[in-house]
Amino acid sequence: MVDEQKAALKKAAGVSGGKDQCQVRLKGRERDYWMGSEIGMLGGYGFQGQVTAGDGSDKQGKMGAGYNNLRRKKKKQQCTVGREEEGSISNRPELAAFLLALRDTLIKELLLYLYDNRSLLKAVTRWIGEGGKATLVGAPDANILAAAIEILRKRIAAGSNLLGQSESTSRKTSE
Repeated sequence: MVDEQKAALKKAAGVSGGKDQCQVRLKGRERDYWMGSEIGMLGGYGFQGQVTAGDGSDKQGKMGAGYNNLRRKKKKQQCTVGREEEGSISNRPELAAFLLALRDTLIKELLLYLYDNRSLLKAVTRWIGEGGKATLVGAPDANILAAAIEILRKRIAAGSNLLGQSESTSRKTSE
């Protein structure tokens, strides 16, 4: 290695600050890398609708949720969920991230939603297609679920699809 390269590496290693922005480049060598990732193998980079990944977090009783949309770059894509005195439920931030993504996607747009929480899939699919038999009474996070279910109901009525991908599985769910 020449001295210039060593100096550049040393300088890069000493940089402090926040997280790097992920930049997906689908040209040249980087294309092979990205197409070999889970979203690449699922066809997410060629998907004709919105491709969104969501996640929630619970840090010392403070819950937050957020999502990233591959095609739309917005500044505000996260929110605080609940208050410390309410305690924290692990599924609440995941549901909130999902709801944020649904609210930011037009009803008639196709949506591929990527997430890492199997509980989200169970919480949402339990209510799809149940009609009048289902009730949210006593359900944890009923306020978030009710809002998400209403948007999903509108998406179903409009004939738009939602595909979900969870926890490194190749299983897809469709409304």
